[in-house]
Amino acid sequence: MNLLVRRIGTDTRYLLLGLPLAVVAFCLMVTGFSLGVGTVVIWVGVPILGASLMLARGFADLERRMLPEVLGHPVARPRYRPAPQNAGTFRRLVNPLTNGQSWMDLLYGIVNLPVAVVTFCLTVTWWAGAITGLTYPVYGWILEGIPDNSGLAELLGFGDSALIGVVMTTAIGVLFAITLPAVIRGAALVQAGLSRAMLTGVAEPYEHIGDEVLAGESPRAFADRPREPRAAFTA
Repeated sequence: MNLLVRRIGTDTRYLLLGLPLAVVAFCLMVTGFSLGVGTVVIWVGVPILGASLMLARGFADLERRMLPEVLGHPVARPRYRPAPQNAGTFRRLVNPLTNGQSWMDLLYGIVNLPVAVVTFCLTVTWWAGAITGLTYPVYGWILEGIPDNSGLAELLGFGDSALIGVVMTTAIGVLFAITLPAVIRGAALVQAGLSRAMLTGVAEPYEHIGDEVLAGESPRAFADRPREPRAAFTA
């Protein structure tokens, strides 16, 4: 039981925090990308795009830190190609543009918002339904006794009896409470699944392959080589 309560709490916290973070990230990503692309012809947009990608990386790292609690295992952090040691200020500003994962982080900040809205609404709806229904016997008699008040039972054609109204609303609350763990867990896995797919190394193999091919090694030889360990976030 304690494990179930802890799991529900973890998933609920993850989903409720997801929407505010997604809204902020979406606004910043869209604004930065639009401003950068619009001014790239005068070169001002290039460092703006670089700054936007660095900001996207920060949001991506924050999401990666929350994933282990939800998934139950560590997640890998992709390798971002660093700027050359003798690079100047401008080169360092635009370095994120050379990392495929940086663009994936930016894309995630944009496409994550609709998913976060859906999972947030499901979380709030199920918690509200469960709490409202289970506590309805405490205050429902007052609401059912208000003259000309059309309760749920009356709207569904079961009469205007206060007892029927309280029993029916409570039963619906019980249904929400029973299904709450499954719905919250499913929503959290959908949200975390998108994050894991886009933020934990999708672009990294292609970046490595590109580096090795440029150095003269074939993709086949690269595929047969043992992989270097990657940094990982743990719970």
